[in-house]
Amino acid sequence: MYMTIEETAEYLDIDQSKVRAFVLQGRIRSVYDGEDYLINKDQFSTYMEHMEKYREMIQEYLSDPLPEDPDVKDED
Repeated sequence: MYMTIEETAEYLDIDQSKVRAFVLQGRIRSVYDGEDYLINKDQFSTYMEHMEKYREMIQEYLSDPLPEDPDVKDED
């Protein structure tokens, strides 16, 4: 499935100007049809899987409670 730059920006949740710059730099593969750049959605599947994995790792890290400090003295 091919997407336009606008659709790709929405899919990746980044600014359209960044997507356009990545296309022009060759960092995102695309096909120019004479009017617009068309980007294959499948090339982002690995990226999206990694991003989901990192989100889960961050959520797990943030949900762990802080360990008690052994040097804390009871003032009572």
